Amino acid sequence: MIPRQLEERPGGLPFSLFVSGGRAATQLSAVLLRREQAELVPHCTLEELQGWSDAGLPIWIRISGLADPLMIQAVLRICSVPESFGPLLLETPQATRLDSDGAVVAVVLHRLRFSRDPMQLISDQVGLVLTERHLISIEEAPQGQPFVELTQWLLDYSPGATAEVLDDLLHYTLDSLLDGILPMLEQMASRLDDLEEAALRDPRPRVLNGAYQVRTNLRHIRRQLWPLRHQILMFLRRSQPMIGPEGLQGFQEMAQLVEQIFESCEILRHQCDAVTEAHMASTGNRLNQVMKTLTIVSTIFAPLTFIAGIYGMNFENMPELQWRYGYIGCIALMCGVALIQASWLWRRGWFEDWTQRRGH
Repeated sequence: MIPRQLEERPGGLPFSLFVSGGRAATQLSAVLLRREQAELVPHCTLEELQGWSDAGLPIWIRISGLADPLMIQAVLRICSVPESFGPLLLETPQATRLDSDGAVVAVVLHRLRFSRDPMQLISDQVGLVLTERHLISIEEAPQGQPFVELTQWLLDYSPGATAEVLDDLLHYTLDSLLDGILPMLEQMASRLDDLEEAALRDPRPRVLNGAYQVRTNLRHIRRQLWPLRHQILMFLRRSQPMIGPEGLQGFQEMAQLVEQIFESCEILRHQCDAVTEAHMASTGNRLNQVMKTLTIVSTIFAPLTFIAGIYGMNFENMPELQWRYGYIGCIALMCGVALIQASWLWRRGWFEDWTQRRGH
């Protein structure tokens, strides 16, 4: 259970952690899994937690914020979690982790979401620990009520949930964290469609910047999922006395979800390449149009420059030098040559603009 701390956080810090200096205040709540009805205790103390644990009551303990590591370590001791799990859960940012030592299952994952800017990725670490009678969730950045939908499902569960539900809660919680990635991928896919159209219509540097930003977000998501793919398979191959048959089936479905998300990331990564290629092709077309325009101008003015150069020579015996209508005749000749050349180039399609904006 040696922690593997990341050199760089996947995405930026949540705004709440910036305000509080990187550590949110620690809050402790619990869901008591009574046989009659699950009970939510929004604020509880270590003494109450010790009493429920001594009574053998199954508990889902929710910890929000890492500002008080001593309290979190006390909760882990009450739940008989080995001390070796402490650094794995308290040090941030950690690499994605799913592992067990037979009596305890530990999971570390980063919850990814967008900030106010839909392309700016932020993340906060979520740690989960499953024991025989306890499920502990530790969130780095609180978001109001932890896991609202799961909590409401437990409160509505009839008859009341028991300790057998804890392993299901573990993979439901992981599913809720992974399911949040799918809407993000849909947003990025829509963004890439807009960028590809902009690359074809009006290639600007901001198009490449947007594609690079999407690619960076995809890279962060893939880095989170890459170790999880292997770890879930290894987890399923080993004997897991803490996980029941339904829980193992849930982890198998989660492995398929991880594979689906990873494949979607690969597809979007190729779409980023398509945006870059479309931008380069459009930029090349614009450059070709500029060179074609310069070529047309040079082609038209080359004979005019030749005529002007001839009559600019200062020889005394030039026949037209003393001609009364020499200047007008020379201008008329130059205009005629220019019109003939422009007409010839027009018929050959040189004046067609290949970079003009097209309708939808």
